[in-house]
Amino acid sequence: MRPGRSSRPRTRQRPKHSDAVEGFVVAVDRGRYTCHVNVPGQNTGVTVTAMRARELGRHGVVVGDHVQIVGDVSGRPDTLARIVRIDERNSVLMRTADDEEGGTEGRFERVVVANAEQLVIVNSLQDPPPRTGFIDRCLVAAYDAEIDPLLCLTKGDLATPDAVLDYYAELDLPYVLCRPDRPLDDLVAELRGRVSVMIGHSGVGKSTLVNRLVPGTDRAVGAVSAVGKGRHTSTSALALRLPGDEPGWIIDTPGIRSFGLAHVSADSVLHGFPDLVEASTRCPPNCDHTGAGGDCGLDKLVAEGGADPRRLASFRRLLASKEGATSDDDGPA
Repeated sequence: MRPGRSSRPRTRQRPKHSDAVEGFVVAVDRGRYTCHVNVPGQNTGVTVTAMRARELGRHGVVVGDHVQIVGDVSGRPDTLARIVRIDERNSVLMRTADDEEGGTEGRFERVVVANAEQLVIVNSLQDPPPRTGFIDRCLVAAYDAEIDPLLCLTKGDLATPDAVLDYYAELDLPYVLCRPDRPLDDLVAELRGRVSVMIGHSGVGKSTLVNRLVPGTDRAVGAVSAVGKGRHTSTSALALRLPGDEPGWIIDTPGIRSFGLAHVSADSVLHGFPDLVEASTRCPPNCDHTGAGGDCGLDKLVAEGGADPRRLASFRRLLASKEGATSDDDGPA
């Protein structure tokens, strides 16, 4: 005989979890979420390991999320809490995984971090050389997510930043120059009191900066190969609290080789080039800005000397790569 169906009535009501405390997700590892929970009277807070409640369904939890946690939030070893709510995100930095284009699933969007206020684009001036194509992609992603960009140029002892700064001369782009033999005061001033995500190619010195900013972190540091490409060292995003009276958070991300923008509209790509936007009003209706028709207002702007032709070329490379026509967007300055 099969047992009869349960007579327990079903309900859609969920617990309100009025006793939940707020946590900040600092790391994600195979279904376990490391969260920072503030404790009244303490500056450091506690670190709590949590799992995601079933009631969240398919809602993913990423580094940078503000969440509501119930259960054991003492932070003691071998304890496990539960994430029951994800607070509304103020910003979402995303990239399209272009490296999967040839796979069976095609391109897909990937959330890098949530609630970042500033995108720190780390680029080295030498070994490997600066990649303005990559910087342009990051700027487009930052403007699309409404996150403030900051250009961080490393290895200033090996080369001057003149070429890179000249390329962005028409933009009001803030930047800091870092050298291994000098303090990071300028960078610390930009990070203080904010949630910043650091992104860059492998080998540009991201992990070295993190280790200097937060002593004792011991993020892995790798060498640069003979062909000028860095090896991946950091393998997952990690949020770290900056020391000081007005601490901020820096989120170190794994080194990446490309920053796909297939999820960004063509208009948003154009707005990632503020020096070109105004000239688009001189374009004919439905202009695709590729220059194929010969009457694009962007071409007229460059011909009149109002914009750097390298900027227009980079913009059009991004448009082409967004459509899958090319991936050659990462050339040196």
